[in-house]
Amino acid sequence: MTQLGFDALAGEEAWARPLVRVTPARLGTWEDCPRRYRLTYLDKAPGRGARAASTLGSVVHLALRALFARPRAERTPAEAAALVDRNWIGEGFRDTAQQQEYRLKARTWVEDYVAEHGAPDPLAVERWVSVSTGGIVAEGRVDRIDPGPVIVDYKTGRHVPTAADAGASPALALYALATTATLRQETRRVELHHLPSGTVAAYDHSAESLAEHRDRAEAGAFAAADAAAELAAGGSADALFPARPAPRCAVCDMRRNCAEGQAVGPAAQPWEQLVT
Repeated sequence: MTQLGFDALAGEEAWARPLVRVTPARLGTWEDCPRRYRLTYLDKAPGRGARAASTLGSVVHLALRALFARPRAERTPAEAAALVDRNWIGEGFRDTAQQQEYRLKARTWVEDYVAEHGAPDPLAVERWVSVSTGGIVAEGRVDRIDPGPVIVDYKTGRHVPTAADAGASPALALYALATTATLRQETRRVELHHLPSGTVAAYDHSAESLAEHRDRAEAGAFAAADAAAELAAGGSADALFPARPAPRCAVCDMRRNCAEGQAVGPAAQPWEQLVT
């Protein structure tokens, strides 16, 4: 079985340094904003409270995870909807009425999802996967791995993802690499399942496209690790971990600890990112 040429593709410099352990979330944070990375992972500064969109996504994920733990005969649309109720939490919503509105929406999303796509027997649900590329150890938890193998990632946000989004996702690419290593089955197909629209955006990676994602992940992991080492040696936190002000600062977890982020504009209300 082809292992995507990890040994051949990894650069000599990667072998000369200790492996850096990373997750897609950690790499994404570094790429978005080094200051948020420092505050989150190094300083472990207190963040914001819950946001309704995150709560909604968590409930849908929990419901689907519980559904696929059931025997096949019990994986029905009605059971999926009932699992939303059993896992429901109301953190971040404006009021009780908004909670009720989105609980019913979430019930409809998972009910329609199961009715349309069925409930196949997955290879794994919420599986932790890991791969050493020669320079980094990339790891993370995959929502679902279907026969193929196929990486399945659930989405509940406003943006309806496309095939291009699936192919461009660093997280999905790393999950594919890690699933290949963990299950010892070559994994190229990745899918974004968007519950609000009922759509599936799929992309079939090539060895080359996965290698590009791997190289980018290694570069980001090394840059973050080097910055952390320089900081520990007495370097300037602001110089090594600069802020990258952007509209996303309105909903940043670390906004309260970042003057540059606050200067972008007012903070968003906890429920403002909900899909309409």
